[in-house]
Amino acid sequence: MTKAVAEAEPVSLGFQKLSNQVHVHDGEPDSLEPSHPTTIVIYSWGDARPRHVAKYVEGYRQLFPGSRIVLIFSPILKALYQTLDARSRTMVPVIEAVHPEALRKPNSAEKSSERVLLHVMSNTGGMNCAATMNEYSKRTGGKTFPQDMLVCDSTPGSTHFLPNVGPWSRAMALGAARWFPWPFAVTQGLAAVFLGCLHGLGWLIGATSAAEFSTGAVNDPKLSEKSAKRLYLYSKEDDIIHWEDIERHAADARQKGWNVSTTMFEGTPHVGHMRAHPEQYWAAIAVAWKETVRS
Repeated sequence: MTKAVAEAEPVSLGFQKLSNQVHVHDGEPDSLEPSHPTTIVIYSWGDARPRHVAKYVEGYRQLFPGSRIVLIFSPILKALYQTLDARSRTMVPVIEAVHPEALRKPNSAEKSSERVLLHVMSNTGGMNCAATMNEYSKRTGGKTFPQDMLVCDSTPGSTHFLPNVGPWSRAMALGAARWFPWPFAVTQGLAAVFLGCLHGLGWLIGATSAAEFSTGAVNDPKLSEKSAKRLYLYSKEDDIIHWEDIERHAADARQKGWNVSTTMFEGTPHVGHMRAHPEQYWAAIAVAWKETVRS
């Protein structure tokens, strides 16, 4: 990858800004093959910067050069403090970009001609993906967001607070560390206190956490397309999302009728599988998409 791509902002990569979080690139229509996805939706991990996500954009451009790419950034703090309704409304530009007919004719029985690949990174990306599904369902009278394949990259994890406050606060601190001059441990400690306050408030008012809703939504046939191929990408060395939780979620999806594939990577950290093993990573996605097209 060139230095220009690694440091690029979405606009300089050819993306059009639809909102502060949502950007779209129309791809190369002349290069779109009938067996390729028409649209790829990438939900980035929490506090990912454009120069990090650019590597995934470039990978998909090489794999499916004619596909349109919708890119969603996922600020962790915003995902945590927003209500489900507010977070769902934030994802309206995604629906407008991928399935605009759902907003124009919500009661139409016409099937979408789009071939959609969703790529979800980490739990924060999962929160925004679930919010998209939720908003689509609300606006179409209970229909599921049309998709052909869902890639779960380093997600989803457990939603239990006490066993996970350490990894969650670390993930939050990693995104915020560049803003504070003090040691990383202090930032993580403050993040843990903040998360504890949010958890306590949610418990008092009986609210469902964003993580709990998103983890359940992905395996809820009322929100997530049952016919869509599912691919989980993960590793045992992930220190934020435990591999056992991902395998449990995959087993639950398989039991409920989803066509599930899993790929485990060796020695890779959270959302670090593509950087360490690019050939294995993109091959897993390519093979899963071929299975999607054949089914």
